[in-house]
Amino acid sequence: MLKSLFNWKVLLNLVVAIGVFVGLVWLTFRWLEYHTNHGQEIPVPNIVNKSVHDAVKILDDTGLEYEVDSANYDPKYRPFQVLQVYPAPGSRVKDGRTVTLKVNPRTWAPIAVPNVINKYSGLAFQRLDQVGLKIGDTIYEPSIQKDALLRILYKGNAVNPGTRLPRFSTIDVVVGSGPMRNISIPNVVGLTVKEARAVITKSMFEVGLVEHEDGSKDESDIIYYQDPASGDVRDQGMQIDLWASKKTPAELRAKVEQLNSIYRMKVDTSLPPVRYEEVHSEPSYDAPVVPAPAPKRETPKPEAPKTEASKNQTTAAKPASATVEKPKTPAGNGTHTAGSTTKPAATTTQQPAQKPKAKKVVVE
Repeated sequence: MLKSLFNWKVLLNLVVAIGVFVGLVWLTFRWLEYHTNHGQEIPVPNIVNKSVHDAVKILDDTGLEYEVDSANYDPKYRPFQVLQVYPAPGSRVKDGRTVTLKVNPRTWAPIAVPNVINKYSGLAFQRLDQVGLKIGDTIYEPSIQKDALLRILYKGNAVNPGTRLPRFSTIDVVVGSGPMRNISIPNVVGLTVKEARAVITKSMFEVGLVEHEDGSKDESDIIYYQDPASGDVRDQGMQIDLWASKKTPAELRAKVEQLNSIYRMKVDTSLPPVRYEEVHSEPSYDAPVVPAPAPKRETPKPEAPKTEASKNQTTAAKPASATVEKPKTPAGNGTHTAGSTTKPAATTTQQPAQKPKAKKVVVE
């Protein structure tokens, strides 16, 4: 076994195999050294803050490849100015190495217009501001979509969602101001369905039910009836129903009369017109009822009884003053005359009624 292993032929084959292996390894490293330019390194030139055109020319002269990457626009730097280089300036790289340049673009990168059509104007304005679009004029247009954003205008032209515009561009917006009131309905009888659609849309109405007599959906059919009728007034956005046929309206007079009996209200003109008057009633505020003060009960003052004797005294006093005075009797005499007897009687009866005698009658 050992003798056969140390045979000169076996040793010769082993030496040849080792030689071939070493030769292949040497050739491989030589090829790699040649292919990768081993030992040949080039310093990266300092091209920061140069224009991209000058930087590319310098890299071409040094034998380095380059790749330009446009970073976000920064208004502090010049357009097309080199902001950063990778690998860093001064690094030694092999010939043919690719150097990456980050260059300031000429302006802001374009942005896509967001889809804010038919959205509430407050939310739409906020979304447009977030993506970097400035709102210029706000144009209000009659529409049933009140306070909704209807269109976006850029330099006077309408733009669709997804259109790319420069960042911080100024756009105009069209916002709905609400439907118009009391618009006259156009007459589309005698027109084709296609023409009627265009007229109704132009008049700011919408096409409602379209009923074809033969059941087809031919847009060339003639309109022979419409509801509401032409001349009526409706608000913007109301629907107009149409009846179409291949026949003319004159040939469908019976059908028109039938539809009139359904959709047209008959007014009896023999009756006098009813007048409606608006009554504006103002609220009445009743004053609080104050109870009347209770009448004061006055206690009757005691009046002296007017007797016939007093009347007789007054009548008797008049002639007495007119007559001659009678001689007075002495105070100590106990006898009195008849006149004197009457007088004390009168005074005794008049004593409690002194107040009513305010006036004195003097007869001269």
